[in-house]
Amino acid sequence: MGSVTDANASLSLSIPPIFPVPQQLQGFAADDIFDIPQIKSVEVLMGVDGVLSGGFVYVAIAWEISLQADSLSNQVFDTWWTQMQAAKDVYIAQGVIRLPSISTKFNLTNGYLTGYKPAPAAKKILQPRRYELTFNSIAPAPA
Repeated sequence: MGSVTDANASLSLSIPPIFPVPQQLQGFAADDIFDIPQIKSVEVLMGVDGVLSGGFVYVAIAWEISLQADSLSNQVFDTWWTQMQAAKDVYIAQGVIRLPSISTKFNLTNGYLTGYKPAPAAKKILQPRRYELTFNSIAPAPA
């Protein structure tokens, strides 16, 4: 059985026209690099007669990432946020998650910055900053 380490994981985002070249994110939080909450894959509805019906529906996919307070990659999100504020518009990201330990990559398509933490929490030490992106799709592929 192989390793399932995240130490060799890599994440990159491109956000044209701000960052047309993919930016490799670095400086992840120690215990919480990223998370993709479970999505609802089928919509179901129970009829009054007890017959269950179900069907396919499209769903947006949330992706949360945590970066150490001193991560230089926080600048990617700060720039993204400030550029959207200045333009009063949105910029859409594309990305790739590479997980060599399981020989898989995930292609992230059409993502929006839907949650932004403008500063780290100040405790004994500065705490990680967490961001939420919402993607049209996240598709696995062999890597």
